[in-house]
Amino acid sequence: MSTLIAISGLGIICLIIEILNLRKILVPIAVILLLGILGLTIAESHLGESFWKFENYGMIVNTPYTQGFSSLFIILAIFIIIMSPKFYENNIAKIADYISLKIFLLAGAVAMVSFGNLAMFFIGLEVLSIVVYVLSSSNIKDARSNEAGLKYFIMGAFASSFVLFGIALIYGAIGSFNIDNIYTASLTGTLPIWFNIGFMMVVVGLLFKASTFPFHFWAPDVYEGSPTLTTAMMSTLVKVAAIGTLFKMVSIMPGGMTSTFQTVIIILSILTMTVANITGLRQRNIKRMMAYSGISHAGFMMMTLLSLNSASNAVLYYAAAYSFAGIAAFAVILIVCQGKGNEDISNFHGLFRRQPMLATILSLAMLSMGGIPVLAGFFAKLFVFEQMLQANHILLVIFGVINSIIAVYYYIGVINSMLEKNDGDTVFRVPISYRLVALCAIVFNLILGIFPSIIMNLSL
Repeated sequence: MSTLIAISGLGIICLIIEILNLRKILVPIAVILLLGILGLTIAESHLGESFWKFENYGMIVNTPYTQGFSSLFIILAIFIIIMSPKFYENNIAKIADYISLKIFLLAGAVAMVSFGNLAMFFIGLEVLSIVVYVLSSSNIKDARSNEAGLKYFIMGAFASSFVLFGIALIYGAIGSFNIDNIYTASLTGTLPIWFNIGFMMVVVGLLFKASTFPFHFWAPDVYEGSPTLTTAMMSTLVKVAAIGTLFKMVSIMPGGMTSTFQTVIIILSILTMTVANITGLRQRNIKRMMAYSGISHAGFMMMTLLSLNSASNAVLYYAAAYSFAGIAAFAVILIVCQGKGNEDISNFHGLFRRQPMLATILSLAMLSMGGIPVLAGFFAKLFVFEQMLQANHILLVIFGVINSIIAVYYYIGVINSMLEKNDGDTVFRVPISYRLVALCAIVFNLILGIFPSIIMNLSL
């Protein structure tokens, strides 16, 4: 509860800073306070108790799992906010609006993963969704941005209606929104059929937010049309928030984990990976390629739903490894594609000659997402495959390995494009904020690859 209150308070502080016309100190204050909130969250996780005692009526539950994901969300939000001043330099008068929206999105993500009551879960989901609707269409002079915002709003509202109706059915079956009561009742195995229907509807809504097959069709268009910084946020923070919440939601309703549901998860995981990677092979727009890459990784993270009792560390590790690689990649994409009017892969021709450091960072990010050893992406897939082998889901491991090989092809394609000659372009200036974020994100990824125990030894 302390983390959520502190983040919400920070969002209000950002608005007050704008009222006081202190716009120049907005980003430093936001970053410093977010670092303080991160320290607060980590300290509470180690101590096992909250510094601030609030009666939250069971609306928020602090566990090592929720605090681990909350810490990841805060780090990702810090990266996004650091890049915001340069990205919005042509619309700097509204920088406080953009920063505060991102912080409120962070509050929604934390509420989603920390919920102790289904009402709080839905509030967090809607706060996060509404912010993304606004930011997706924030470039009002760009028809693609308007289209992306409208498309995501219509599809997102449809998914939210599924979630809300599912929550109503679960309440009708159990008579409580509290997750402890739901968990206890779910273990009895004598619940009415509408509990299973409600469970499936909530899962469908979260699968939409995570952009898994067959609920992925909106992602490439929305990712391509949205402002690139918003795309980076959707591809990382929003996606891992949906996955982390989905894992927790399924964990508190073990009664819904029927053999039929497990079969559906296996099929959807295979189709999500396969369809996304095959389609990704043909993409020439790097934002669309990253969209299909994210869909594929959602398929890998879905596997953890089949091993709820032992996969908490694996899903957090995978989310961190994927997010850091994604943030590093998008920081480079922002640098290379600024002012180009498009995000075609041809923009990256000759990058190794023009900006070897940026090219190296992007290459490492691509290799991590492809699952190449030493980088965290390799161990993320390894830990997930290990969980699937222990659960005797060998078929999923086989398809996972095959899809990893397919994905490497288009990741290597980006690296090859940076090696191609492009005599028309000269060396360009790199904003320090983008460079800093790209470097820090890929370093975090490397550290997790070298020391996976940082997350895997946590008691989640």
